[in-house]
Amino acid sequence: MATIVLIPGFWLGAWAWDRVAEPLRAAGHDVVPVTLPGLAERAGEGPQGIDQDAHIQAVVDLIEKDDLRDVVLAGHSGGGITAYGVVDRIPERIARIVFVDSGPLADGTAHIDTAEPEEQEDIRRQVEESGGAAIPVPPFDAQADPVNLAGLSDADLALLRERGTPQPWGVSTGPLRLTNPARYDVPSHLVASTFPLEVVEQMTAAGHPFFAEFAAARTRSVHAVPTGHWPMFSEPARLAEVLDGIARS
Repeated sequence: MATIVLIPGFWLGAWAWDRVAEPLRAAGHDVVPVTLPGLAERAGEGPQGIDQDAHIQAVVDLIEKDDLRDVVLAGHSGGGITAYGVVDRIPERIARIVFVDSGPLADGTAHIDTAEPEEQEDIRRQVEESGGAAIPVPPFDAQADPVNLAGLSDADLALLRERGTPQPWGVSTGPLRLTNPARYDVPSHLVASTFPLEVVEQMTAAGHPFFAEFAAARTRSVHAVPTGHWPMFSEPARLAEVLDGIARS
């Protein structure tokens, strides 16, 4: 069976993968959920001074310290950016990369660049009003954000609000630096939750800048887990099934 390393998205820690990790372990996989610096139980390490490079290096250090090889590396949302940075640094240790409602950014691109200008302005205002070092935990209001929060129960939403941690601002603004062409040799898989498969395929074929790196992968596939942006809570069994299938492929 495979070693599966799970990187959470913004505001979350390793705990976010609990419902996915359990069935994967039952299937025989070695599952390693990660908490990144400045978040959850590692909140005391930040948020000041933590950027995208620090998050990438934290995962690289974990994989190298434990001598993990043939890793299936999955990153959710903003964690997918971190995962891709890890692949660029140690492609020889990664068997497959999985973007969970996420995708690989191009060299020099930052997470904040994926937002529309008005949204960027709003995020910057929130950061400034909260001290300038972190993005506050969202309200997770299903009425205000029905698409991204689709499928989440009231208990799920309360859990996200309660356990979420302000996201180090430097992780959003720090550009991804890519230098290793061997990253394209690592099979790339995209789990689409908030956008239909045909949209992903069309944007990839059209050379959309946010899918250019995915299109450049020598082996790639797209998998559907239709739900909101947080499938580890809304569709954990289905997400685990997809990850299990990818790990066995």
